[in-house]
Amino acid sequence: MKFTRTEIEDVVIIDPLIHGDERGYFIETFRQDKLEAFLGFQLAFCQDNESKSSKGVLRGLHYQIGDSAQSKLVRAINGSVLDVAVDIRKGSPTFGKYVAVELSETNKRQLFIPRGFAHGFLVLEDDTVFVYKTDNYYSPQNDRGIAYDDPAIAVDWQIDSSLLKLSEKDQKQPLLNNADLFNYGENFYD
Repeated sequence: MKFTRTEIEDVVIIDPLIHGDERGYFIETFRQDKLEAFLGFQLAFCQDNESKSSKGVLRGLHYQIGDSAQSKLVRAINGSVLDVAVDIRKGSPTFGKYVAVELSETNKRQLFIPRGFAHGFLVLEDDTVFVYKTDNYYSPQNDRGIAYDDPAIAVDWQIDSSLLKLSEKDQKQPLLNNADLFNYGENFYD
């Protein structure tokens, strides 16, 4: 596995080593020991999630607050997505900045998104299956979001907004300056 820090160094791209021949391929999709060694802290993933979506579906920007904050390890196992992580840690030098990475069935990339970040993705192909691990259980009362089109963040979703398919929830998310946020320097990984 190859680990690469992005422009926001806490967000990490993971490229697996693909072993393939005429029979197909084999990859390791997760190695906790290698990920923890690269990150420099321990993780305990406890929940796996999966969604299937059509082209143009935008899910996000989502996160959980308080003791329910989550790190995510995300990937597309069928189709492709534009995956986005937004730094929502007040006081961070990269506060309000985002990283966007294409994750696909073809490139087999994964993205590690730490606690303190909002996450969303745009589906680029029909029948895309997106999976992710979290290091904390889903908590409805701590579920939060930020408007996908907040001009303060200005995510380039690379699609005309009239083509987006959004949930009712994602059409009503608050702007960054009205959202519940994290504090930079907060230790999430004791």
